[in-house]
Amino acid sequence: MDRYDMGWCGMGFSWLALLLFIATLIYFISSSKKDDISARDILDKRYANGEIDEQEYKTKRDAIGEY
Repeated sequence: MDRYDMGWCGMGFSWLALLLFIATLIYFISSSKKDDISARDILDKRYANGEIDEQEYKTKRDAIGEY
């Protein structure tokens, strides 16, 4: 056997490493999308939790410009 010949075991490990890398990349990309919270989402949550009243909610919603 040549010293650069990995054989079946080495080739399988290479594929496994590649698949693991791709899976990790997909995981980090998808988890970063979950962190995208809009200002409207935060405003809605604060209003639902009772942190702000209806007047303040409407004023801030109009300022954001999202309906």
